[in-house]
Amino acid sequence: MLEIHPSDAELRGIHDGKLVSLASRKGDITLRAKITERVKPGVVYTTFHNPETGANVVTTEYSDWATNCPEYKVTAVQVTPATHRSNWQDGFAERAEQQGKIAEPS
Repeated sequence: MLEIHPSDAELRGIHDGKLVSLASRKGDITLRAKITERVKPGVVYTTFHNPETGANVVTTEYSDWATNCPEYKVTAVQVTPATHRSNWQDGFAERAEQQGKIAEPS
């Protein structure tokens, strides 16, 4: 889920519950939009705890000096409507499925 302010969503043609692409100079992921006034205009929010969302894909290799956390709060992103998951998310799902399978005996 990507929280986005109503004015930003309207400007970009984004509708609540629809897929959006979150892209930075590092990479892109696809999330479902949640239009809310909980975030300020010009700011978006997503969780980063669920590995399949791939929030780290859009952050750079730089980290906060005090906590060593990725620079979630200062990463510039572009948000646009999307029609499908990102290539990274498709690859993640494929790898997760393969890891869950037990190898055939030889």
